[in-house]
This record gives sequence, C-alpha cells and structure tokens, in this order.
Amino acid sequence: MHVFITRAYRTMLPFVLGVTSFFINPSLALSRNSIGPDSLSAEKVKLLNGEVSVVLMDLDDGVTGVEGNVYIAAPAKKVWDAITDFDNHKKFVPNVIDSGFISDNGNEKIIFEKGKSGMLFFKKTVNIKMKVWGEAPKHLYFEQVTGEFKVYHGEWILVEYPQGQGTFLTYKAEVKPSFFAPRFAVKNVQKHDCPLMMSAMKKQAESLLSMPSEQKKEYSEK
Repeated sequence: MHVFITRAYRTMLPFVLGVTSFFINPSLALSRNSIGPDSLSAEKVKLLNGEVSVVLMDLDDGVTGVEGNVYIAAPAKKVWDAITDFDNHKKFVPNVIDSGFISDNGNEKIIFEKGKSGMLFFKKTVNIKMKVWGEAPKHLYFEQVTGEFKVYHGEWILVEYPQGQGTFLTYKAEVKPSFFAPRFAVKNVQKHDCPLMMSAMKKQAESLLSMPSEQKKEYSEK
C-alpha cells in the first residue's frame, strides 16, 4: 500500500506543480498562450527589417513567374489606395510613363499603362490594357485585355499585421511577352523592376498615411 501511494504521488507531482504554477503566476501561462510558437517566418522578419524579397520561377510554355513581398508601415486601406491609384501610377511607379482608368463598371475596372521595359541592350516601350477586380482592401486581381504579352495576369495580396500596425504586401504575376525576349532577359527585367515597384508602393502608402487631407486632394487633381 505504501509503495502504491508513493508511486501515485510521484505520478501526480508534475501535474500538481503545473497547476500550482498557473495559479501562482497566471501571467506566465497567459504569455505562453499569447505568444506560442513564433507565427512569423524568417522571411517576414526580414521584411519587417526593411527588405524586399523577389522570387522568380520558370513555368511551362516559356512563362515566367514572379513573386514580390514587402512590409509597409501603413494599414491595408492605404496600401490598397496606392495600388489602385492608376491615374497616378505614372507619378510614383518607376518605368511607368503613362497610366489611367478607361472604364469603371463597379466591381471590374479597365485601366491602361504604358511603361519602359528592359535593361542594357534589351529595351522596349510596352502598352497594356488590363481589367482589375477584387475585394478591397485584401485582394486585387489583374489580367491583360490587350497588349504586348501572350500571358500577363496576377494578383496583389494584402495581409494586415496588427502588431506592427502595418501590412504585408505580396505581388504575384505570370508573364510571357509576345515580342521576342529570351527567358533570361525577362527574368532579369523582373528581378530589377519588381523591387522598384514594391518599394514605390511602400513609399506611396506610407506617405499617404501622413499626408493632410487638403494635400491628398491637390495631389489627386494634378
């Protein structure tokens, strides 16, 4: 009987200590529940530190995939405003010469952009008409209607990060020019242009956060 009691005591002791520690220091138990395993990946930690990440993929039929990520110290609404400010992309997005709305049917809009594409000896001016649609301020899809690509479609994804009062912005696209361009050249262009575009969206969204209402109105009317 004595042996049985001793074994039972040894079995229950860790459980008793655990429960006791919860009541003695409830904040410790709460902090473990709140933090838990780190929900941020190593990549997102780098984004929080100001890095812009770009991943390129070789897809079927000569299509190039690109994914860009950046952290923006502004709420998703401001990031959405920067992305969808098509009339003014020419003012703050590098390599965009002209841009604007063609039509607005509510859920779906038609926009145009004219831009410079290429590096070194491979340079070209491209014109594209796109339809855009989505769910504000979370998800925006885009797809070429007419233009100089055989394949051009993708999406913007906005994920709020409440702890930092900011937004993780992801850009995904699949592209294949209709004009001759070696795949390595297309990848080099995306590798060069994507970080510039992501940084431009970051700068614009963060500037909108601190811009007075009167100045925003003047900017949109220019």
